[in-house]
Amino acid sequence: MSSISRRSFLGRSLALSALGASFVHTGAARSEEAASPNEKLGVMLVGCGGRGLASHTPEFLRNPHTDIIYVCDAQRDRAEAAAETIAEKQGGLKPKAIVDMREALSDSSLDIVTCATTNHWHALCGLWAMQAGKHAYIEKPICHNIHEGKALIAAAKKYDVMCQVGSQCRSNPALIKGFEFLRNGGIGEIKLTRGLCYKRRKSIGARGEYPVPKEVDYNFWSGPAEIVDPLTRPKLHYDWHWQRLYGNGDSGNQGPHQTDIARTALGVDSLPNSVITYGGRVGYKEERNDPNYVDAGDTANTEVSIFNFDGGKTLVFETRGLESVDYRGAKVGVVAYGSEGYWVQVHYGLTIAYDNTGKEIAKFEGGSDSYHFDNFVDAVRNHDYASLNADARCGHLSAALAHLGNISYYLGEDNPVSSDELAKKLADVPGNDDNADTLNRTLEHLKANKVDLARTPLTLGPMLAFDPKSEHFVDNEAAKLMETRPYRGEFVVPDAQDV
Repeated sequence: MSSISRRSFLGRSLALSALGASFVHTGAARSEEAASPNEKLGVMLVGCGGRGLASHTPEFLRNPHTDIIYVCDAQRDRAEAAAETIAEKQGGLKPKAIVDMREALSDSSLDIVTCATTNHWHALCGLWAMQAGKHAYIEKPICHNIHEGKALIAAAKKYDVMCQVGSQCRSNPALIKGFEFLRNGGIGEIKLTRGLCYKRRKSIGARGEYPVPKEVDYNFWSGPAEIVDPLTRPKLHYDWHWQRLYGNGDSGNQGPHQTDIARTALGVDSLPNSVITYGGRVGYKEERNDPNYVDAGDTANTEVSIFNFDGGKTLVFETRGLESVDYRGAKVGVVAYGSEGYWVQVHYGLTIAYDNTGKEIAKFEGGSDSYHFDNFVDAVRNHDYASLNADARCGHLSAALAHLGNISYYLGEDNPVSSDELAKKLADVPGNDDNADTLNRTLEHLKANKVDLARTPLTLGPMLAFDPKSEHFVDNEAAKLMETRPYRGEFVVPDAQDV
């Protein structure tokens, strides 16, 4: 018996009327009552790659209140394989495998859409789900650009559904207790935080021409992005992270976890009023001893962004894709600097506070993806948006920091500067960080990796003014254009007022 007929037999109540071909919800929202604790919520997994199968799938299989009834992927054989695997672990209940998620959105037995796709699909996947009255769990970054984040916030409100971003640290005891410690003045006044993404990333291969795998529906895989055929990178899956048409580099891949924690520790709940970035994609020529080698990625693997907020607060984010030593005990984490000490998020399940002498004064532990998925499912069952630990706005703010930093970098990538020139220019950049020290640490890191900056110098982006109220750049039309992207055909993410 199929999952749908099984649910019909069980007499599940309808939460929405069937939708037309446009899949635009009427705005009447969900049924007034919350989901019954005796009913199971139907889930569709969109994206059957590593994150979808390794994290989303086991969490929804584990939860006693959910069944996975659809799996969707632009590569049908991946969806079919996922359906077989899930059926074995779900008591024989086999999800239906589809390529186009819209095929399932009129099904009243579907309650949740969980998105583990490429970054450039995150917003549209969540938007289509919410327009159909379904609750959405969207992997970070919740959006590929600033425009999309605004649209998701508006959609969650308009259609009265839950929208959670995969910033799972927010549900971990180590962070919940660690944030409480900071709010209670544990290290005094905080004016500076630093996010770290020191994560080794090897070259994704030489830029060239490569065939699109025949088993992929490339029209759907490309979705909102222009169709690039042949590929310019050897591998279709995962390595899209390092091409800006689809991904956001590691500042927008890993980074939203740390920007989220860094801005929360800083006590800011808005976007900054300025950003400036320096960096480059360096080191791969030296690794191959080939001065003519051109890596297929076009996002920075070395990047430092400086954000200044109202209230005289500063957030610095550092991305390193080459081998690196840690900073104050962390490689992928956050450091908050207080008047009476400092606080380090060492990893997802550990935060430690120190006094100004470096003596440990507090430690908070505990972390698992399960906390975050359970928080989402509980919010769906109780229809309680306020209980979400990482709603659409939270996801938008943290992702937008990566977007802002990248925009400054992209606008400056034709502006190579020597190390001495960079030092002089950074001396005039305002904020609470020691810009010279951060630059020197970055240069030492590159030197340790034998990067020849005379051959491949770093670049410096412009200092961009930003209005945190309107969430638009000020007096820079080139930057404003990069708040969104050109969309293709049926894959348009509308403005927030048009969702």
